[in-house]
Amino acid sequence: MTTQQHGGQEAEPGKTTGRQDLSVWRELEQHAAEMEAVTLRSLFGDDPDRASEFAVECLGMYVDFAKNRTTRETLRLLVELAEQCGLTQRIEAMFSGEKINVSEDRAVLHVELRVPKEESIIVDGENVVTEVHRVLDKMAEFGASLRTGRWLGYSGKRIRNVINIGIGGSDLGPRMAHQALRAFGDPELRVQFVSNIDGAEFVGTTRGLDPAETLFVVSSKSWRTLETLTNAASARAWTLAAFDGDAKAVPPFCRCLHKLPGGRRVRKHVTLSGGRVGYQTGQIIWGQPGTHGQHAFYQLIHQGTKLIPCDFIGVVTPLSELEHQHDLLMANVFAQTEGLAFGRTEQELRDAGSSEKQIPYRICEGNQPTTTLLLDRLDPRSLGRLIALYEHKVFTEGVIWDIDSFDQWGVELGKVLATTISGELTADQTQTLEHDGSTSALIHHYRTLRARSN
Repeated sequence: MTTQQHGGQEAEPGKTTGRQDLSVWRELEQHAAEMEAVTLRSLFGDDPDRASEFAVECLGMYVDFAKNRTTRETLRLLVELAEQCGLTQRIEAMFSGEKINVSEDRAVLHVELRVPKEESIIVDGENVVTEVHRVLDKMAEFGASLRTGRWLGYSGKRIRNVINIGIGGSDLGPRMAHQALRAFGDPELRVQFVSNIDGAEFVGTTRGLDPAETLFVVSSKSWRTLETLTNAASARAWTLAAFDGDAKAVPPFCRCLHKLPGGRRVRKHVTLSGGRVGYQTGQIIWGQPGTHGQHAFYQLIHQGTKLIPCDFIGVVTPLSELEHQHDLLMANVFAQTEGLAFGRTEQELRDAGSSEKQIPYRICEGNQPTTTLLLDRLDPRSLGRLIALYEHKVFTEGVIWDIDSFDQWGVELGKVLATTISGELTADQTQTLEHDGSTSALIHHYRTLRARSN
């Protein structure tokens, strides 16, 4: 992709660049300042049609974004911003296989996983869709043979334990899919995950398992990730030890889900043209399923001093026969979004009979923005749509902020440094360390304590 294609000019080193020079960007900044004093209470009070107008329904998904502090003018300006940033052209470039990952000169091909077999995406003269479907068909065939017991372990026993080894998206993606679609799985198969390089996780996960009935799935994008390779080596050693060292017991390797962006978010400080970003990019994303979060961080969201937008995701059709509990679960979803939006005023508390002493502590100011996504049901197809929605959200944010959403040089730096330090931790104390004083002191202290423990 050329500089002209992504809409920027080559930046001078260290210069702050980005979208802030766009006319609509400045209009949005002014609009945001004007919206500071606007409350969700007033937005709903002034617009009786707001709930229906600020909602969309499509493909088994209902999205309510009425409880965000936005107006029709907000939406108009955001659409205009997308147009000025060339969002449509960037979408076309991604789906046509152009190398929009500019820092690595690579195409962005997670969308190929959803392209029908008869279509094509040409990259470097080859139709990558053909290869994708070949692998998908192979995955489906292997999964079916594993579930039906046709694919057996080395000793001829049926596989009853599957352990995924990966980290980052190679762990979060499979883990999320397994948790979400557990109702569709084989109850005879026990699926677990190892991502932490801390050996305690591997030991704890494999404790009590029969190697003859255990399959390791190793997921990696680059096959250079230290944590994944270390855990894979431990898995191989654990398996071979059970068979008196026979090298025929090599566990199969699969990287089928590495392209799913598990928890990935855009956080970059450099624009596509190489300049310094002059505004905030990305957010800190966290969460917890169901009502667990209500006893953890919801207090911060309701009465903290930092505005924290929230997405609430619910499913209409229960996944279990305990339908009354599902109704209670969804009641909490709707109640939390209502409470965050409108809060509870001093007068409302007084009218409800609260003591004057308690009122200051019980006031919830509300005005906290939320978006609610309701899935008709949770199944493989709806999960795929939900993942696609967030993938496209992240892509759109990257286009708006003029950054590369797809490289991970910050992660790469950590891998390089960890590879160097891992060898130094077991080296002789006299070895010279070429780190800063703090890091060198930590390494020396670790060596000393390790030597004593041995």
